[in-house]
Amino acid sequence: MTRRLLSIALGLILLAGLAFAWAVWRELRPIPLVQAPELPPTPALIARGELLARAGNCVACHTAKGGEPWAGGHAVQTRFGAIVSSNLTPHASGLGGWSAAEFHRALHDGQSRDGRLLYPAFPYLHTTRLARADTDALFAYLGTLAPVERAREPHRLRFPYDQPLALAAWRVLHFAPGEQRDEPTRSAEWNRGAWWVQGVAHCAACHRAPGVLEGPGEALAGGPMPDGAWWAPSLHDPGEAGVQAWSTEDIVRLLRDGRTDRAAVSGPMAEVVRHGTQHLPEAELRAIAAYLKDLPVVPQPRDDVPAEPRVLLQGARVYEQHCAQCHGKQGEGAWAEGAPLDGPWAFPPLAGNRAVTQASPVNLVRWVLDGGYGPTTAAHPRPWGMPPFRSQLSDDEIAAVASHVRQAWGNGAGGVSALQVQRLR
Repeated sequence: MTRRLLSIALGLILLAGLAFAWAVWRELRPIPLVQAPELPPTPALIARGELLARAGNCVACHTAKGGEPWAGGHAVQTRFGAIVSSNLTPHASGLGGWSAAEFHRALHDGQSRDGRLLYPAFPYLHTTRLARADTDALFAYLGTLAPVERAREPHRLRFPYDQPLALAAWRVLHFAPGEQRDEPTRSAEWNRGAWWVQGVAHCAACHRAPGVLEGPGEALAGGPMPDGAWWAPSLHDPGEAGVQAWSTEDIVRLLRDGRTDRAAVSGPMAEVVRHGTQHLPEAELRAIAAYLKDLPVVPQPRDDVPAEPRVLLQGARVYEQHCAQCHGKQGEGAWAEGAPLDGPWAFPPLAGNRAVTQASPVNLVRWVLDGGYGPTTAAHPRPWGMPPFRSQLSDDEIAAVASHVRQAWGNGAGGVSALQVQRLR
């Protein structure tokens, strides 16, 4: 009986392995193009495409530091190496010569013009939700950009992540193409907000928990950015970035202006507001707000270990010397000269600030190391910012002051170690 059960188990394992191998082989084959009549690039189509490109903040990844916008060359750092973005201008080295059908296949199926499988740093896990009319609009807009010559650079990935077979196996496990479908029990506004958040804006590309076997994990649950330099807070947790208890107006202001009376954006989110969400019509921002407000509340697990008293004492001294002038002696924040007293703080309070007290201290340490500015928006054309302290403070000092602000003035977060700062430095 035991021998028979073992034979059955081995047979099932063999069948599962063969099925998986067949699925991987199918994944490596070129996906047939979905042909459709080429739409003329009318002003309305181009404007729609520009709106989608802004919402997706496409220019950020497809622009190298100091390079021409949209021409690619930006290296997206990951734990497996660097993935270099492509040229989206209509030059022969970019999208010149592409058809709308080939462009749709890239966004919907994650496969390039030559049949290569695209790495998921290109967010086709999200753009697959776009309808053909939307990808055609994006293609029409990109066709209006100034052509820039910049040849495609090879990715710099470690073995085996640089192998098409490994990518195909990952896709079998984690990628299923398909357009967005409305939830019939939800309002039209909620469904439109879900379309923006889950689709072209691809919020879950950053705000997601790490998954099993390098999968994308739970959407919007928060986790480390691909390069590990920042932490994307959870949109399910009101103690992090959840806005379930916010008013719609406050959410709209944050996405449009970059700051409200209760929060301000910085780091990668400042880039999203600057290039993207501030340009969306208010009706679309309100739809996004309706969707975000309705997310289920799921608090992040925490394991807050207080810092030692000597560390907190050192942190208090560092804070008094370098931070109190702007953030206040009690972490109460301050207005700057020329800032409206009835508007948001120029220098935000640290007492009760959820960006300071969230489970991960990564962003707080990053701000101390490298400083940061809010986005330039119509409401705040000259945002105030914070200078970097990378060259002024040691790892021990940064760990101490970060621990101090996470535990002072009623804040109850855990301490920060010098090793954590060293890794981020």
